[in-house]
Amino acid sequence: MRSLTIEPNTHVVVDYELRDDDGDLLDASEGDSGEPMQYVHGYGMIVPGLEAALAGLKAGDERDVVVPAAAGYGEYDEDLVLEVDRSEFPDPTKIEVGDEFLAESPDGDEMEMNVVEVRDAVVVVDANHPLAGVTLRYHVKVREVRAATAAEVERAAADLDDAHQHVHGPDCDHDHGHGDEPAVLHRREAN
Repeated sequence: MRSLTIEPNTHVVVDYELRDDDGDLLDASEGDSGEPMQYVHGYGMIVPGLEAALAGLKAGDERDVVVPAAAGYGEYDEDLVLEVDRSEFPDPTKIEVGDEFLAESPDGDEMEMNVVEVRDAVVVVDANHPLAGVTLRYHVKVREVRAATAAEVERAAADLDDAHQHVHGPDCDHDHGHGDEPAVLHRREAN
């Protein structure tokens, strides 16, 4: 019997190590809080460059995968470093560098922001993903590949639909939180 390979609608379990260009360990499936990556292939549940590189592998295969920033968490965008009036924060007197907040736009979109500087009247936040602009270096070992259940495929498809619920096209006529309506800020709770 032929081994099942990673293709759309397969459930995949992968052990991994993730390092940056300097070789520093960023995350791993082994260790104190680590666990293997589990996903349904073909639904954008993991970094696009890694998902593409895993296609065709089978249980037991190991591979080193280099994912450029554009195929990972995107390039670093200076436009996502913003100055926000201190008064917009839930507790303006207790803001520190490193605090994380969720900003919710009037249309319900959420964006994570990290405080990078605190000034008298404004707080400088960075809404880039922490790994934006970083080349990701994975070492992966495929632990398991099996046909995804109908429920797993349905859940993956629903998550994909939620992520792409609103496609911003040329006919898009509403504000995306960059206009006059302020976003609602919530302190991000630790998991």
